Amino acid sequence: MDAIPILSFDEYLAEYRYKYLALYHALRAAILSGNLPGGARLPSTRKLAALYGLSRGSAAQVYDMLSADGYVKSETGRGTFVSRDSFVTEGGQAAEKRAGQAQDRSGMADESTGQAEASAGMAEGTVGQTEARAGMGEPPREAGRNRASIREGRSGEAPAHPGRPGRPLSAEGSGGTSLPAEGAAAIPSLMADIPLSAWARRLAARPPVREQAAGDSVISFRSAVMPMEHFPYAEWRSALSHAGGRGGGALAVSAPPQGDEGLRRAIAAHLRITRGIRAEAQHIVTFSGSMQGIVLLTQLLLDSGGQAVVEDPGFHGIRRAVEVSGGVPVPGRVDGSGLVPQDWDARLLFVTPSRQYPTGAVLPLERRRRLLEWAAARRAIIIEDDYDSEFRWSGRPIEPLKALDREERVVYIGSFSNTMFAGLRLGYAVLPPSLIPPVTAAKALYEPLPAGLLEQRALARFMSLGVYARHIRRMTRLYGERGRILRELLAGMPGGLFHPQPGDAGLHIYARWLRGEEEFARFQKAAKRRDVDFRDAALYRITPGEPAACFAFSHLDEEELIEGMRRLSLAWNDVQNEA
Repeated sequence: MDAIPILSFDEYLAEYRYKYLALYHALRAAILSGNLPGGARLPSTRKLAALYGLSRGSAAQVYDMLSADGYVKSETGRGTFVSRDSFVTEGGQAAEKRAGQAQDRSGMADESTGQAEASAGMAEGTVGQTEARAGMGEPPREAGRNRASIREGRSGEAPAHPGRPGRPLSAEGSGGTSLPAEGAAAIPSLMADIPLSAWARRLAARPPVREQAAGDSVISFRSAVMPMEHFPYAEWRSALSHAGGRGGGALAVSAPPQGDEGLRRAIAAHLRITRGIRAEAQHIVTFSGSMQGIVLLTQLLLDSGGQAVVEDPGFHGIRRAVEVSGGVPVPGRVDGSGLVPQDWDARLLFVTPSRQYPTGAVLPLERRRRLLEWAAARRAIIIEDDYDSEFRWSGRPIEPLKALDREERVVYIGSFSNTMFAGLRLGYAVLPPSLIPPVTAAKALYEPLPAGLLEQRALARFMSLGVYARHIRRMTRLYGERGRILRELLAGMPGGLFHPQPGDAGLHIYARWLRGEEEFARFQKAAKRRDVDFRDAALYRITPGEPAACFAFSHLDEEELIEGMRRLSLAWNDVQNEA
C-alpha cells in the first residue's frame, strides 16, 4: 500500500506562495530526513491531490520536480517510489550536496525546461480554475524561471532546514509498520528549546546503567537469570490458559490499581508461610517490577532535599531513585554483617537485611531491632528490599524486618523476576495501613488499570496449585549446587585472587579482590580478552572501597562454571606475563 504522507504542510504554505511549491518542499524534507525511506511507495497523483487540496495536474508537477532531482522514481503501471539511493548521512552533508547538485543542474537547463514547466502548471484550463477555487489565487507565474528559483520560493535561496520539525509521517504499509525516523536526527533542523522540569533534568543527568549483551562465545557472570530449561513451562502455559477464561471471556475483566485480588491473596498466603509476615490481600499492591514500586514510594515519601539512607555498597537503582526524586542519598556503612545502624538524620531508609546487596551479608537480629528503634525515634519509614532470598539452600530462614515490625513502619518489597523469569515484570509491596491510600492513589494515577493482568491471574493459579512452591524447591537445590561449585572454584584460583563472602542464599557471590587496584583493572581487561566477564562491585559504591567482584551463576551449568574459572586463571597468567 501507499505511504500516506502526513506533513507539516501548513508551515510550508506560510513560507511558499503556492501549494504545489509548499508540497514539493514538504516531501523533499521528509525524504531527506529519512521519514520517507528509500523504496516507500507514494500515493497516486489523484490521492495526493485530494489529500492536500491541489489539482491533479499540480500533484503531477510536484512528482515531476522530485523525479528530476532524483528524489523519486516513477515505474509504469506500478506508481511512484522514493529513490533507494541514500540521501541521509551524518550531518546531512551528502543530502545537501546532492540536493545542491540537482538544483545546479536544473538551473542550467535550457529554455525548453522552463516552457515545459509553464505548460505543466497551466495545462488544461481546469487546472488553474481548480486551484483558484481551492484558494491558491493565480497559477504560478514563476514557472518560466529556472527550476531552482521556483523551488526556493520568493527569495530563490535554499531552505534553511530541509528536516523542518513537524508532525511525523505515518505509513500504511505491509503489516502496518510505521516508517523509521532514525534519519531525522542526522538532518540539521530548528529544535524548540523546551524547558524541562527539575525532575526531568535530574533524570537526564543520571542515566540508567545498561548491560551490554555478551557475545555467544563469552561466559558472563554478570546477570543472574532463570535457566528456562528448568522452568515448568507446561504448567505455566496451563495457568495462562485458565487465566484467560473459557473462550477468552476473562480477558475483559478488569482489576483495581492494586492488582488482581487473587494474586494478592496468594502472595499474602505465601508470605505468611515462608516469611512469617502477617499480611492480608488489602495490604499488598502489585507493580510492574519491584523497581517501579521503589521509585513510586520514594516519590511519595521524600521531599525535595530530603535525606534517605542507602546502603554503601548497595543497589545503584535505589540511589538513582532517591537522586531523581530530588532527595539526598546518605551512605549507610556496610560491613561483614550488613548495614551498621546509626542515628541518621533522615526519615527514609532502604535496607536489604535478609541478604545484603551486593555483599550477601545477613543482618543480625540485634541490628534489625536497632533499625526499628531508630525508625520509631525518627518517625521514619524503612523500605525492606527482599530481592532474592527465596533461594536459601542452607541455614534457617531469615526473619524479615517486616515480621518484627510492631509500629507499622516497614514496607516489604518483593519480586517474581528472579524466581520465575526475567520477562515477568511483577513486583509487590506489603504496606503499613497508613500508606495504603496514598500508594493506591499514586498507582491509580500511573496505571489506572494494572499491567499484565493475564500474567497476574496465571501466577495466582500457579501459586494456589502449589506449582510455584515446588518450582522454588527444585531451583533451590539446583542453585545451591551451582553456588557451591563456584565458591570452591573461586577459592581455589591460582594466586589467591578472591575471597568469596560467606553466604547460604542468593544468585550471585560477592568476592573481595586480594591484590592491588591496578592489578584488578588489568585483570578485568585480560578477562575480557579471554571472553569471560564479571561485574565490578565498584558500581554499587558511593564512597571508594576495596576492589571486589560479583559473580552471578544461576544461568551457568557446571561445565560453564569450570570453563569460566579456567579463562579467569588464564587471564591472571596474562597479567603476570605482561608485568
